[in-house]
Amino acid sequence: MLKKELIDKLEKLSLKYRKLEEELSKPEVIQDIKKYRELSREHKELSELYETYNEYKKLKEELKEAKELLKSPEPEMRELAQEEVEKLTQRISELEERLKILLIPKDPNDSKNVILEIRAGTGGEEAALFVADLLRMYQKYAEDKGWKFNILSANKTGLGGYKEVIALVEGEGAYSRLKYESGVHRVQRIPVTESGGRIHTSTATVAVLPEADEADVEINPQDLKIETFRASGAGGQYVNTTETAVRITHIPTGIVVSCQDERSQFQNKQKALKILYAKLKDFYERKKREEIAKERKEQVGTGERSEKIRTYNFPQNRVTDHRINLTLYKLQDVLEGKLDELIDALRAKELEERLKLVETS
Repeated sequence: MLKKELIDKLEKLSLKYRKLEEELSKPEVIQDIKKYRELSREHKELSELYETYNEYKKLKEELKEAKELLKSPEPEMRELAQEEVEKLTQRISELEERLKILLIPKDPNDSKNVILEIRAGTGGEEAALFVADLLRMYQKYAEDKGWKFNILSANKTGLGGYKEVIALVEGEGAYSRLKYESGVHRVQRIPVTESGGRIHTSTATVAVLPEADEADVEINPQDLKIETFRASGAGGQYVNTTETAVRITHIPTGIVVSCQDERSQFQNKQKALKILYAKLKDFYERKKREEIAKERKEQVGTGERSEKIRTYNFPQNRVTDHRINLTLYKLQDVLEGKLDELIDALRAKELEERLKLVETS
């Protein structure tokens, strides 16, 4: 049964939905494209909750009527009423759970594209090769999901690995699923560079940032230091005789972004700015969360990138996600981009935790 506090929330949101419908029918709102788009988005977000709550109220009334029929003097009528009561009770219970889920505040970034950054950690060349494995894994996952995957910047090593690679992942729900990949990924295997056959442990850091635009982050052009230089390949050899590579420093935060993969300076600058916007959005959102946590005087698990989240163990064909203590003995499948089992489990755990907050609010 839904608590009175939740019913009150649902009533307020239903009222808001009806008011939005009224607003969207006004000529002055229709003519204001920006406002109309904003109100339409809110209306769409509330539509499932509104329809589900209406069905819930309708079935509650039907259940009340069916319970009255249980008092009928006719045995056949009582039997039919009992069947109806059981059926309605079951459906109402399902709707209550669905309404609790719909009341969970949505992550405003879930619908956004992703800036995916993978960096080699400890382990030298083996860590760089692990970055290449993770890059391929995410490329495969994006392909399976029908998302676009474009590399924005890459710093390759001589053996085919990467010191760092940054990609743009575009597609419906990209951030809502890939956000669980942020953190330190650890690999345990015999490196190709190791002749003694010993198992080494190396790490790579994955950052998943929602793509940002100028509306999300305001940048003063005077705060940017833009430098150009010659693009170079692995081993330091020049791949361009002109200064097409671009390095942008955001002076107030000290964030530095460089891009050299494109042939023109303009294209590299555009890519670098795209990465910078995402990094600044992430920087300011983290700062805000830290301030809130400080105000509440709470020590919370941050889920930040400094925390080890997953281990890929080659000798045991094992992948372990340490956040939910889930172990799968299907390493090769995971490296081929079959990540849904892991991501679905992480989403379910988060949903469970957030449901507790809704139920106790």
